[in-house]
Amino acid sequence: MNQYKQTERTRVKRGSKRASYDKATVNAILDEAMICHVSTQLNGQPLLQPTIHWRDGDQLYVHGSSKNGLFKALQEGAEACIAVTLLDGIVFARSAFHHSVNYRSVVIYSHARFVDYAEEKRRALDQLIEKFHEGRSEQARRANDTEMKATSVIAFTLDEVSAKIRTGGPVDDEEDMNLPVWAGVQPVITRLGEIEYETE
Repeated sequence: MNQYKQTERTRVKRGSKRASYDKATVNAILDEAMICHVSTQLNGQPLLQPTIHWRDGDQLYVHGSSKNGLFKALQEGAEACIAVTLLDGIVFARSAFHHSVNYRSVVIYSHARFVDYAEEKRRALDQLIEKFHEGRSEQARRANDTEMKATSVIAFTLDEVSAKIRTGGPVDDEEDMNLPVWAGVQPVITRLGEIEYETE
């Protein structure tokens, strides 16, 4: 199956032409993005946390302190909603109403699986380091037992998922096309800079 099954929650209703349930499209967005936002509820109160994420096959991983309150809620069975967004451009239209942004986004609904198997946990943490710099996991000292105990690694199965994407220029009303106002797209580009090495 190359497509995610649409559910009532993942079916994009507004702007449905921008929806994608294609697994390759979803994976590309997840892999390029560096930060996701994980939300859930604890005792009826909403919780939201931005965090680093990484993917291995159909598993999305996050990590954090083993004393994290949001992680506690997930461990008790609360469902998570996870959002990832890449901003690609600011869209300037001839009317204020039609200004927009170009973006690629993914929304995931899933229950957490806490990674307790030591080998999987270490492999997952190595993959985290590799996402940001290839080969780094072999250079840096690996986490010791105390550090591993202090770190929770959580996996979410990518099952109930959808993407929404906007590309292209402004969509102006016909009667606005002759207005003396410029229109266009200002790209937003995120890139990694040169490493500033610490010498001491």
